[in-house]
Amino acid sequence: MSRQAGNLECHVKVLPHAPEDLTRGRLVRLGEGMNKVVYAAGHWVIKRERRPSEIITLICVWKLLRRLDRLLPGGLARRLLERPGKRIRFLRLMLVPLVLPVPRCVWLATHIGSLWRWHSSREVQGQILADTYLAGTLLMPARVTFPPTRVKVGGWPGWLVVSEATERVETTLQDRINELARARRFDDIEVWLERFLDLRRAGWKCGVFSADPHLKNYGVIADRVVLLDAGGLTNNWRDIEEHLGLHDELDSPHVRLGLEMTLRDRPDISQRFDASWRATVNPEAVRDHWPRDVRPRMGGEPPADRAGAGRDA
Repeated sequence: MSRQAGNLECHVKVLPHAPEDLTRGRLVRLGEGMNKVVYAAGHWVIKRERRPSEIITLICVWKLLRRLDRLLPGGLARRLLERPGKRIRFLRLMLVPLVLPVPRCVWLATHIGSLWRWHSSREVQGQILADTYLAGTLLMPARVTFPPTRVKVGGWPGWLVVSEATERVETTLQDRINELARARRFDDIEVWLERFLDLRRAGWKCGVFSADPHLKNYGVIADRVVLLDAGGLTNNWRDIEEHLGLHDELDSPHVRLGLEMTLRDRPDISQRFDASWRATVNPEAVRDHWPRDVRPRMGGEPPADRAGAGRDA
């Protein structure tokens, strides 16, 4: 770890001032996750860390939608969780008056508090691993730092003071594959899915494993796939083996990645991808790719319901 950490400074480019497109106009709200909101300019994105009350409210929304999933028609609750947007923000605002009056110490004593602590620590650990092992590689978007600069953003709070920015991707891998499916370019979908598996293997060679490989957590830059959300990264072998063993018993890989409807007309592609995934994503293959000079960490257990709360809400 020290070898990669020692090179970290040269992996992040230091600029004398913020990129011009960050200060030229108002940045648009690009997306959001459990811990952050992302705003975009032409070539760069910046991130706003959520306040604890926002995160607690989002966890409440997630738990509410999970309970309503069986009652709402057409899998509406599941679709809201998979593609968060204005409706999720509206639900969060509806719950804010119920969350804010309750002292934080009370929330921390509940299961929601356990999920919050686990998710926050997971986010911090993932970012540390990304900075240590993946910074400066082609596996993640480029990052720059600069003196603190005030920028305008769409919506609340209207402006932010930031000191770093990340390269903007063209789209998420999930959206790229959906675009190709609408255009009936299924051969190209197979190419991108193979690139996705190549990225996973490359990450293992660096000494990290993503336990949350949903396609929305990956982006597209030119002809390569990059990791967008480092929150699922781990180098803990107990977590890795538990994750791989758990999903051996569940749905097919293409179903877990949200590709069931996308590939419904091409079961041959689904079958080939599932076979390739199972041959690639298993304990033996991960160990074969793991670097010999990086010792995996052992131990660490998240609370119950971790699989859902670990995803973007």
